Amino acid sequence: MVIFDSEKQKQPPSQPQAETTISELSKIDELQGKLARQTEEDKLMHSVLENDKKAIREGKLIEDAVNNGVSSFMPDLFFQNLVKNYTLAKQLYGETIIREMTGYDADYVSKNIKIPEFQKAIKKNIKEKARKMQDEGLLDRDYQITDEGIELAMLVMYAEELDHITPKGLQGERLHKKVSHYGDREDERMHHLGDRYRDLALKKSVKTAIRRGHQMLEDDDLRVFERQSKGQCTIVYAIDASGSMNGRKIGTAKRAGIALAYKAIKNKDKVGLIIFGEDILDVVEPTLDFPLLLKKMVKIRAAKKTDIAKTIERSITLFPHTSTTKHLLIISDALPTSTGKEGGKNEEDLEQEPEQRTLRAAGLACNKGITISVVGIQLDQRGKELGEKLAEMGKGKFYVVRDLENVDKLILEDYRKFAH
Repeated sequence: MVIFDSEKQKQPPSQPQAETTISELSKIDELQGKLARQTEEDKLMHSVLENDKKAIREGKLIEDAVNNGVSSFMPDLFFQNLVKNYTLAKQLYGETIIREMTGYDADYVSKNIKIPEFQKAIKKNIKEKARKMQDEGLLDRDYQITDEGIELAMLVMYAEELDHITPKGLQGERLHKKVSHYGDREDERMHHLGDRYRDLALKKSVKTAIRRGHQMLEDDDLRVFERQSKGQCTIVYAIDASGSMNGRKIGTAKRAGIALAYKAIKNKDKVGLIIFGEDILDVVEPTLDFPLLLKKMVKIRAAKKTDIAKTIERSITLFPHTSTTKHLLIISDALPTSTGKEGGKNEEDLEQEPEQRTLRAAGLACNKGITISVVGIQLDQRGKELGEKLAEMGKGKFYVVRDLENVDKLILEDYRKFAH
């Protein structure tokens, strides 16, 4: 999706073009999908978002709406909810949505919502905001969020998450490397019998000869590039979309998933996605298609309970039957709450069954060579105990998250630890 400025700038008179000389050509990688040629796209998106604060606000508005399970912005219903029970409306919509729709800070709305003149003012603002979003194609005629609205939210999330992780969160590389004829050129070494001449490091060889005072290249002057290949990895990111994840938790999990997908695919590692609640809600098989993963994550809405066992069992079918690294990363705030079939069982059995099913599934995954890490968001004591058991059985790590701000960096650290 391309966003154009509403005001067209006048173009200066054409000037004679200076002659351009191409001194060097280099190979580029072409990526498929709507966000192909990511370097150019990154620059475009950042320049658009930096100069269009309105687009950023509307993108965040739609992002918050999806995270809070709000799919419609019907003006009359929105206004009625605010006036009838503001406390409940604030829990439903969140401060960002209230601010953007009414034009006033949420605390200010809370203090003045009972005043008739203020109600009249915000009702007018809500209708005007909804109409403008319709005109921009972000809402349809029934005030439902459109695909264009989702794409704007996706664009804003992507740009902001990259800004968040790039300066601090992507430091260093931990790559498992081995010598390969088909890898990337890395360090040079002395030439050995059987080395390919196409790997000859000519400049380094000449410098070595000059430093040694040789008039011609001799055998012991020759240097070659040692090609390195990165061990391949398949990682499946499982996001808990149960009701308790509603709001900021699900938003944090999405942004961490965007960071993981961006980093892994940049390293040519495939990423799969499982969105789960009481059932498996959506699945993306491991892929290098970053835009597909991005759009799927933006659309996630929280609902129902949690069934970790089903998630692990489903993930096993997504990993390749090869010797590559296979890693499952689960992010959840409840481990678990769904018990599967509950007929004819007493309360103690119902409490134990989810844990037993989850650990059995983890054992099966471990036998398939899959490591499992668990990111627990504000878990209770029982959840922590299960998370520790699950990570231990899966030969992964268990992370307890209290501060949602840096979950993306934690996810990236887990990827660096287990991917290679």
